[in-house]
Amino acid sequence: MDHSTHHAGASHNHTVHQGHAGHEGHHGGHEGASWGTAAKATLHCLTGCAIGEILGMAIGTALMWGNVETMVLAIVLAFVFGYSFTLFAVRRAGLDFKTAIKVALAADTVSIAVMELVDNGIIALVPGAMDAHLDEALFWTSLLGGFVIAFLLTTPVNKWMIGRGKGHAVVHAYH
Repeated sequence: MDHSTHHAGASHNHTVHQGHAGHEGHHGGHEGASWGTAAKATLHCLTGCAIGEILGMAIGTALMWGNVETMVLAIVLAFVFGYSFTLFAVRRAGLDFKTAIKVALAADTVSIAVMELVDNGIIALVPGAMDAHLDEALFWTSLLGGFVIAFLLTTPVNKWMIGRGKGHAVVHAYH
């Protein structure tokens, strides 16, 4: 009689433990977001941001706009290109345009915003970088240095967001 009672108790504890492990496992899929996944998501955003930002700087400089107008154009284009990379990817996966826009906004807004704040903040802080022209080394070194630092600071943000099912985790659901 003691044996059957002990066995039933062990079975119950095992079931509870399995349920608990199953619960952790359910969340573990996102919380286990690797640094590689986060870096890839950040690089994806960085590529779009870099294209938009360089294009904005080139257009603003060519039109002889002031620093503020050029920076605003560069930031707007960084968001446009950053979103468009994700938008095209999820459209290829078969999403309708309205849903694809929602996914792109959910996936990239925080990542692009952090990246742009860091990158443009660095450009603004480097003496002479705002007034440097496209043919000057200072322009490119401050821009590329800003991108490197933005990448390093945005990757942990993306890792945290992917780990919680946000950001690029939303995009991966459609791949």
